[in-house]
Amino acid sequence: FPGLADVSISQDIPVEGEITVPVGSQSPDEDYSTLDEPVKDTIMRDLKAVGKKFVHVMYPRKSSALLRDWDLWGPLVLCVSLALMLQGGSADSKDDGGPQFAEVFVIIWFGAVVITLNSKLLGGTISFFQSLCVLGYCVLPLTVAMLVCRLVLLASAGTISFIIRLIVVGAMFGWSTLASTAFLADSQPPNRKALVVYPIFLFYFVISWMILTFTPQ
Repeated sequence: FPGLADVSISQDIPVEGEITVPVGSQSPDEDYSTLDEPVKDTIMRDLKAVGKKFVHVMYPRKSSALLRDWDLWGPLVLCVSLALMLQGGSADSKDDGGPQFAEVFVIIWFGAVVITLNSKLLGGTISFFQSLCVLGYCVLPLTVAMLVCRLVLLASAGTISFIIRLIVVGAMFGWSTLASTAFLADSQPPNRKALVVYPIFLFYFVISWMILTFTPQ
């Protein structure tokens, strides 16, 4: 560097500085680390986070809780639970007894991915995994509906049983749809919200239909 030879520092200007960083100036994010945290504490913290998201879904309101700290543990548990309860019986199948585990699993996750891509193409402001998180957690009411239907079918399988299941599934279908739109509505342009809500409606309607048409083998 030929220009550095002409650069000089005056002896009259003291060169002083402080290279140490005060402890109080560190942000909470810099102090927080899970490397030395016990595994039990990590698991309990994650379980509490999943539980809080379940509460937000059961009491839907406009909130950024599911979007801010998104995860896919809850949707995975709900999807597996629903697929296990749906396996082995259906009114539309007389041979093998109903939808297989993989079929239900693929329908739920493929539907959620399609809705997410549709939301992004329409100008949604949330990320891909945030949308998957919301759609997955909002399957919780339908999972509860599936559990209630299994209990009702254990008691009887007549007309009264079908009416009860129809009411329960219909109520939980509306709950899932309203909960998901409550979280996703603000992330879409005002003139395109209907184009986003319609695929969500179809997504939960298909799951609700599978639950309603379920009968034990």
